[in-house]
Amino acid sequence: MPRPTGNNRLKAARVAAGFSSQQALADALGVGVRQVRRWESDNPPWPQPEQAQALTRELGQELEALGFAAPHSLQPDRGRRTVLAATAAAVGLAAVPTQSVATQPATVAADFEAVTRSHRHLYWSVAPAILHPSTVAHAALGCALLTETVGKTRRSVAAALAETYLLAGRIEFFDMREPDRAGQTLLRALQAAGEADDSLLGAATLAHAAFVPGWEGRRDDAVERMVAARTYARRAPASAELLAWLDAVEAECETRCGNTRTALHLIGHAEDVLAAGSENVSPPWLDWFSPVRLAAFKGNTQLKAGHLPQARDTLLGVLSALEPSEEKQLTVVLGDLAAVEAAAGRPEEACAYAFRALDQLERTWYATGMDRVREVRRTLAPHQHERCVRDLDDRLYGWSTTVSALSR
Repeated sequence: MPRPTGNNRLKAARVAAGFSSQQALADALGVGVRQVRRWESDNPPWPQPEQAQALTRELGQELEALGFAAPHSLQPDRGRRTVLAATAAAVGLAAVPTQSVATQPATVAADFEAVTRSHRHLYWSVAPAILHPSTVAHAALGCALLTETVGKTRRSVAAALAETYLLAGRIEFFDMREPDRAGQTLLRALQAAGEADDSLLGAATLAHAAFVPGWEGRRDDAVERMVAARTYARRAPASAELLAWLDAVEAECETRCGNTRTALHLIGHAEDVLAAGSENVSPPWLDWFSPVRLAAFKGNTQLKAGHLPQARDTLLGVLSALEPSEEKQLTVVLGDLAAVEAAAGRPEEACAYAFRALDQLERTWYATGMDRVREVRRTLAPHQHERCVRDLDDRLYGWSTTVSALSR
């Protein structure tokens, strides 16, 4: 397939910011849609000062990061420009120049991809505080390599860079609970996916971006990002697993927004998609989803819907089917089982599951898992004078647990 032309960085930023069409962005900026078309062309003109200010305000990035090349009269001297680019790259904010010069051999793509693949595997066992800085540094290297590669090599580097930024965003959102930071990182992942012309990575990035407003109850924003994610998925041969995962993401967002009936319908559709299967193979980076993970989504939604017996059965099935390596998911499932028992008025059973979750969190930290335990403790407020709940408080607010949580 021919590679799409145009300013992909601006297009990606526009979609990520919630402007699904050029007209929508034009309306927000107070300009004509033809102006937006020119900005999204192969050679976008440098915006006028007021337009430039509005663009950076609405899309949250500087003009260079949005694919614009400053006119010669506005460019600093070459030495200063090099220093600024190096500084920006070091913190993961560097814009990728439209023009590249091939100063690296073609083998650089495979070498860069190998480290990306290693980070993907390390995510499941290495503490986020250790893995995250390494991932961000690897992304900075990827930004630099994009300026020194062309053609197929450049697209391969861009795809690995997109996956690296996606991993960093997942760590920031799920492990560190920094949604605003994650949103910016996912925007960079989407832009890198655009450089690679990788629609499936774009779909995965947009779906992860939907979690950010979805968990805050901003349904319209989450739905808009999911529409974009499904649109990207249609542009390439998507596997059954990827399509089912998109249903699961939307289901979780609907659950967080209080629409459990819609969420259960989406999960049912995902189960049907997995049962039907597909000839298309899942990309190797889709290692965070499986039928067991879908069942975990389902159990949580059943819990939020008040279907406690069904939720208990589903989650117990997940607990028995999880692989030993799925330690982070284990804390979430144990937290949800604790919530089921708390909602059923069984505080001792709830505390027992919460204790098991805390045991696992001491071995493998996962902020999302700790959120589950804290939520359970809040629901146990009517039983706070019982011995089991006091014991849970002693464990939850012990020196080691509290210091560990704050340090991460």
